[in-house]
Amino acid sequence: MTNTAEAVSNLRMFSGARQHHNFSNFKNLLPVTEMQPAVMPYIFPHGAAIELPRDFDFDGSTVKTDEFLTRTDTGGLLVLQDGIIRFEDYWLSGGQTVQWISWSVAKSFISAMVGIALEEGHIGSIDDPISQYIHVNPGSAYDGVRIKHVLQMSSGARWNEDYGDPNSDINRFSAAMAGAGTLDNLIVSMVPQDEQLGRHSGAWQPAGKCDWATHHRLYAVSNLRAARFRSRWLLDD
Repeated sequence: MTNTAEAVSNLRMFSGARQHHNFSNFKNLLPVTEMQPAVMPYIFPHGAAIELPRDFDFDGSTVKTDEFLTRTDTGGLLVLQDGIIRFEDYWLSGGQTVQWISWSVAKSFISAMVGIALEEGHIGSIDDPISQYIHVNPGSAYDGVRIKHVLQMSSGARWNEDYGDPNSDINRFSAAMAGAGTLDNLIVSMVPQDEQLGRHSGAWQPAGKCDWATHHRLYAVSNLRAARFRSRWLLDD
């Protein structure tokens, strides 16, 4: 086991152990590249501040907001109304300048970057097969799958998110993050779901690889477009 893999394994990410400190520390555990801030980032304006309600009704019961935020380990909450910030607060080890791993928020950045690549001609069409831009094994889950389906998380690739199964796809994905393998190898080894298209949280990974026709990494595009603050992109190679 590599030092990186051992460090990530010691986090016990899927054991139920509290992770809020780890989520802001991945940049010190995994290989990363830095993204410089955009020259002219869009800054959301602040409007009149609002207070969160003391409680709310859910499923026939009254839930206290503060208890809900504590129970769900909420690290931060931002309320936008018509593009204006009305509420912003952070808990745990969070704060506006504390960078956490984004997890599935990255899908929104990926969709935006694919749109930019499409507009600039690096991608011909989202109806192109993903294999036109990245390596896909013939007969594997992504053989013949269109970029559109990958972006919609309906690629048809089977995905096992059993955190207790060491051989599940989610744990293989974590191993790739830790350096015990690569996302390339994970993608080419995926198998199709039986019969119908399946939706799963890992289906966007080929879009995230995004070597595309110009062979630019996705972070190289976002480096020029997106970030307000200096940020980091985790690497698997």
